[in-house]
Amino acid sequence: MIAEKEEKTSQDAVKAALFLVPTPIGNLKDITLRALDVLREVDLIACEDTRHTRKLLSAYGIHTPLVSYEKFSEKKKASRIVEELAEGRSVALVSDAGTPLISDPGSVLIQKARDMGVRIETLPGPSAVIAAVSASGFEGAFRFMGFFPRQKSAAVREVMRMKLSSDHTVFYESPHRIIATLKFLDEHLGNRPVFLAREISKMHEEHLFGTAGDVLNQLSIRREIGEVTVVVQGTAQESAIDEDVVRKRARHFVEQAYSKKDILRVLVEETGLRRNRIYEILQDLD
Repeated sequence: MIAEKEEKTSQDAVKAALFLVPTPIGNLKDITLRALDVLREVDLIACEDTRHTRKLLSAYGIHTPLVSYEKFSEKKKASRIVEELAEGRSVALVSDAGTPLISDPGSVLIQKARDMGVRIETLPGPSAVIAAVSASGFEGAFRFMGFFPRQKSAAVREVMRMKLSSDHTVFYESPHRIIATLKFLDEHLGNRPVFLAREISKMHEEHLFGTAGDVLNQLSIRREIGEVTVVVQGTAQESAIDEDVVRKRARHFVEQAYSKKDILRVLVEETGLRRNRIYEILQDLD
């Protein structure tokens, strides 16, 4: 009787709700039993590429209807899916690989569902970000920045932030751009430790470690690169922040007509220095 009651409760739980379901980033076995249950029981699965998701579903004998939900038609598709939710149906949102919304579409749908008062549940599961941070061995806080910026000015800002922050920085990069990105990091970060994980959870998974230059040399001889996630170690907590670099950063913000309040907030966040010390540096610029 208790088992029957628990099963019924589980089935009722998927009605009129939006589920965020992580999917494998490599090995198809990297999916939770709960995720499989939800994918079987919901009325509809919203996914980036129906062909890609159908392969996963076929591996587990799941026949739930699919609807595409990709970046370039997100607003249009979100409205259709919200109509399904409004009629009391349950929907699972998945990305091609990993956890939804981690550099994948879904924010528009979630906001619309929340505005309607629809119940939203997120399931834990595969994430290249967490896998890479764990394997890096870098202890402490980290910041995920999505994909490394293509625009040079934005890339320079990010590297400056890496120089100043004690937080580790995690980012994705495409196979055809990673060599250029590592060269850029090598030029600007010098001996800062870098960890690169390629093809996580796949047959040819590999971890590379060293300076950006070291990792570049190791990676450049690979015939194929595949999907990569990079972790740049933050400034060591015990080492002193180069205040000349902080002053240069502050002067840049002043020249861009940022208010002192905004400069103070950003530099405290980026450097971890005490608010009073940042304020003293700003005063010295006058």
